[in-house]
Amino acid sequence: MSQPLIVECPTCGAPVEWNEKSPNRPFCSDRCKLIDLGAWASEDHAIPGSPLEDDVFSADLDAPPRGH
Repeated sequence: MSQPLIVECPTCGAPVEWNEKSPNRPFCSDRCKLIDLGAWASEDHAIPGSPLEDDVFSADLDAPPRGH
């Protein structure tokens, strides 16, 4: 029988078994999962890349609307 895969919780570093017994995997708990979600929501975490322009906020207000 093989050993279960053990990963570190991305938030606190606690060991987490990667199986059905750990419903919050890769996090050790619901609390750590929510801390991570809050970090994404407050933009503490971000995927690197060039910023995207948003047509709604960067459109010239005097220009005619574009057809899509």
